[in-house]
Amino acid sequence: MRVIITEHARKRLKDVRQDKITTHDIITAAKGIPGRIPTATRFRGFFARSGRMFDIVAKDIANGRLVITIIGK
Repeated sequence: MRVIITEHARKRLKDVRQDKITTHDIITAAKGIPGRIPTATRFRGFFARSGRMFDIVAKDIANGRLVITIIGK
């Protein structure tokens, strides 16, 4: 499955709240969500390699899975 990360989500990775969350962590989390996501939905409780917890908002589009934003904890 192809994972597309929006510019907004990439920009959020530079914030202090999302510190130590990598693009690889986001792709792994998005691929780990089973089923189809027809509308933008928040998924909670993912862990980055660094141990930092985060949530993602994602939805499925024709090209793959779109990650709209990341929320660090």
